[in-house]
Amino acid sequence: MTFKLPDLPYPHDALAPYMSKETLEYHHDKHHLAYVNNGNNALKGTDLEGKSLEEIVKGSFGKNPAIFNNAGQHYNHLHFWKWMKPNGGGKIPGELEKKIVADLGSVDKMKEEFIQAGTTQFGSGWAWLAVKDGKIVVTKTANGESPLVHGGKPILGCDVWEHSYYIDYRNRRPDYLKAFVENLVNWEYVAEMYAEASKGA
Repeated sequence: MTFKLPDLPYPHDALAPYMSKETLEYHHDKHHLAYVNNGNNALKGTDLEGKSLEEIVKGSFGKNPAIFNNAGQHYNHLHFWKWMKPNGGGKIPGELEKKIVADLGSVDKMKEEFIQAGTTQFGSGWAWLAVKDGKIVVTKTANGESPLVHGGKPILGCDVWEHSYYIDYRNRRPDYLKAFVENLVNWEYVAEMYAEASKGA
């Protein structure tokens, strides 16, 4: 498949004040576009060229860093834009909330663990909620990795590369993560991904 940069599902200024127009102009229009272009160039002439994005991510992990780094980040960002919405945060859809409470103790505990995972990820990477072995777990990965290459299915991810927050928060990564969880998350999309991940689990 050929990677394409998706349009943002909202205007560039729609997530302010928690994520600025300038951050999205750099992060979406420049950084994500670079993953798309570099990924397409790296894929040319390889046996992964005609595969789905998930197959490319899994098939290149540990074998072809040029493909994996860009395909992994393309996959992560395709969902990252949808994991946020204007006036996000708020109530979590029923089934998902029940599962979070059952597996992680409470919604507050999940948020706390998620913020902690993102805060303690050394250097670049991501904080995640994922479905693994039938349970919702909080995890973190380095660089462009995701639960997809570690036996899980991501249902929520927060980008903790500095380009995701430095314009708005400078070095205050925990404040960015708190704003993400409380004010940006599109829980309806997380619930969709949870339903998808639970099929056949």
